Amino acid sequence: MTAPIPRDIPDLPAIPGMPALLPSPVPATAVVAPVRRPLVAVYRLLVALLAAAGVTLDLLLGSPARALSYFSVQSAILLALVMLASARRAWSARRPLPSAVTGAALLYVTITALVYHLLLAHEASPFSTTSPLAGGAASPSGWHTLAHHILHTAVPAAALLDWLLLTTPGRLHLRQATPWLLYPLAYLAFSLGRGELLLPGTPDRYLYPFLDVDQHGYKSVLGNALLLGLSFYALALLLIALDHTRPNPVRHRAKTGFRLRPPVG
Repeated sequence: MTAPIPRDIPDLPAIPGMPALLPSPVPATAVVAPVRRPLVAVYRLLVALLAAAGVTLDLLLGSPARALSYFSVQSAILLALVMLASARRAWSARRPLPSAVTGAALLYVTITALVYHLLLAHEASPFSTTSPLAGGAASPSGWHTLAHHILHTAVPAAALLDWLLLTTPGRLHLRQATPWLLYPLAYLAFSLGRGELLLPGTPDRYLYPFLDVDQHGYKSVLGNALLLGLSFYALALLLIALDHTRPNPVRHRAKTGFRLRPPVG
């Protein structure tokens, strides 16, 4: 005889099913080992020191408030800070700075070099500051010449070399060109506002001859600013286009964080 079947059968625990596999993409930084670039870090540190030396020299040679009002000095300070941060990241194998920041610093020092060599230091330019025929002052000499060459030639050339030889191409984007022009636009407002606050006849009331309202009037100054703004935008587009067409100078074989072994047997 068999045991009677109980009327109330207790509930049996449910058999757990296999958990569904959810997609979990692994970021590249978790697989690819970080790469330290000490030589790049040293170079960028030297560029930052060069820019800081040019700014310091310019501050010591004249009024600090006046020197800090120049676009060239402000762009050199920005580049020095960007280079210092980039050097630290290259030394510690961290991700590089956002391209919007590095591209802006590169654009501003390039603007500094082009405006100086094509408009201010070129004797044929109507805004020349070195030609007596154009109403400019005498050419600077001694330490002033050294400061000018550091800020307007050496620092922009060093920044361009860093971009061309030590950075991965294709990081600049078209959407960044317009925001980059906000700083030159703000500097225009600052320069004109500074000139209005200073008394007429004050030396260097307007720091750049193409922004001199006393000499040219607001209509001509704003026209000059518009032409320069369009030129700066075209320069930004040119840098972006070159960034997507230039070869990759830092291509290297990435090392992964794991190593596949050959099959056994």
